[in-house]
Amino acid sequence: MTRFFSIILLIAALAVNSRAGSSADVVRPEIKLSTAKIASGGSKKVAVLLHIADGWHINAHTPSADYLIGTSLSLASQTGVMLSDVRYPAGSDVKLAFADQPLSVYQGTVVVFLTLKFADNIAGADTVRASVEVQACNNQVCLPPSTIALAIPYAVAGAGEITQETNVDLFVKYQSGTVQSGRTSGGDIGALFTEKGSAIAFLAIFLIGLALNLTPCVYPMMSITVSLFGGQKEKKAIRVFLKAVTYVLGIATMYSVLGVTAALGGGLFGSWLQSSWVLAGIGVLLFGMALSSFGLYQIQMPYWLTSKLGGTTGTGIISLYLSGLVVGVFAAPCIGPPVIALLALVSAKADPVFGFWVFFALSMGLGFPYLVLGTFSGMIKSIPRSGTWLVWVERFFGVILVGAAFFYLSLAILPRFSAFVIPLTLLVGGVYLGFVESSGKESKVLTRIKWIVGTVAILAGLYLGNSLRQDGLTWERYSQVALDDARKSGTPVMMDFYADWCIPCLELEHQTFTDRRVIAEAGRFKRLKVDLTHFNSPEAEQLRKNFSIAGVPMIIFLDGKGEEASSARIVGFIPPSEFVERLKQVR
Repeated sequence: MTRFFSIILLIAALAVNSRAGSSADVVRPEIKLSTAKIASGGSKKVAVLLHIADGWHINAHTPSADYLIGTSLSLASQTGVMLSDVRYPAGSDVKLAFADQPLSVYQGTVVVFLTLKFADNIAGADTVRASVEVQACNNQVCLPPSTIALAIPYAVAGAGEITQETNVDLFVKYQSGTVQSGRTSGGDIGALFTEKGSAIAFLAIFLIGLALNLTPCVYPMMSITVSLFGGQKEKKAIRVFLKAVTYVLGIATMYSVLGVTAALGGGLFGSWLQSSWVLAGIGVLLFGMALSSFGLYQIQMPYWLTSKLGGTTGTGIISLYLSGLVVGVFAAPCIGPPVIALLALVSAKADPVFGFWVFFALSMGLGFPYLVLGTFSGMIKSIPRSGTWLVWVERFFGVILVGAAFFYLSLAILPRFSAFVIPLTLLVGGVYLGFVESSGKESKVLTRIKWIVGTVAILAGLYLGNSLRQDGLTWERYSQVALDDARKSGTPVMMDFYADWCIPCLELEHQTFTDRRVIAEAGRFKRLKVDLTHFNSPEAEQLRKNFSIAGVPMIIFLDGKGEEASSARIVGFIPPSEFVERLKQVR
């Protein structure tokens, strides 16, 4: 009830004061730059000073009530320029006549800091178009919200020219962490470094890496890990543990290098797997490993090579490290979206050493379960009478490898049908593992476990197969003509950037975009699909630069004037309920 009356009072205040002008009349923006010029391909820190007239205030970036409009800065789409960080000041709690509770507001002069990253081909001098949305109020009334246009100048330094720092005293506040990060990519993690310290920030990154193990691409890694460690003869626990550590360090090295390369080079994380030949090669490799899990043969490296790598079974220290390097590539198509924020953070810092440790912490989180799995798998044969059920476990991982192999092959040959591989694997694998595979017949417990696993897999396969048959959102292929037509008609646009090799893109397509609520809410948008499968093509590269696309899937929203609502970007897979809420916020 209190909230209801607050809303009524706010609406009344807006109506009474409609003749007084807009919020832009009491807020004057001023631009300050950290350097006079920037190096080609470099970044520039910018401070937007908002001078608020005496007696007035504007809502903080995160307002105290959901009916208030928070202060928000956004960047217009511009070729070769990306907004990599935005930080808003903390609001002050002020008691106002039209609200029962104190509201978080900005008064006097407040500073919004941001970092712009420029492409290598940017030259000369120009301006970056941006805008800041504000709503101004005094103790009695509120003015209608306004979007204030900003023009941020920049000039690219010539070859050998030294860039000179300016406004040093002001930008010390940016570096010292006296501001709060906004929701721009990389902002939350960046705020942890400045506000909580490096230890807490790296722990958070480690936990993000740990959560990445919930993605489907890591399942082949589990099976391969069991195959590598389950066949070794080492019995000493400490040596098995050290080998598992070495294996995880290989995974960590792979992702550290991939992450830093993607961040500093501007590429899409995991996009080097876009080649059909690479995808097909991975599929064949996984299928070969699957046949080994079914006992048809045993994969073993040549003696002349294994003897130099530290063992005759292919499980020496160096060979396990190399195995970790190779195994790490399988998860790349799945974990790209969650690391986009880290890519933006590393890009903004432009420090390769910092970038390496950020992605090292992430990859150690990703690899931690394999440390446990490798150690356990290496010691499991010392358990008495473990052979019977261990055979069934090997067959279980073999089914996973077969499914993964056909999935990668379908991505290479028939990407539209790749999503159907998962329910088909569950159906066939459930029948085989639960009712056909013959190991452990003498054990009633294992037999019942097999029945349960098989039944659950079959039901899951039927459910997923049925969900894939549902009709979803209809899309129009992206073209500049279609975008221009939407701008001329004042129609808002929803653009879905995807790639055939992107697994979270398939999850969005078959889970989120088939939801009736999403279809209904998205009906007012012009919906454009942007294919970035061949990301090195001139067309894809230009689109990535125009819209600052750091990874896929990414969904952006443009208003009727063609300006992006940058704070509404969707990165990676989100379930239907969250997608509907985001669409309502954009509306």
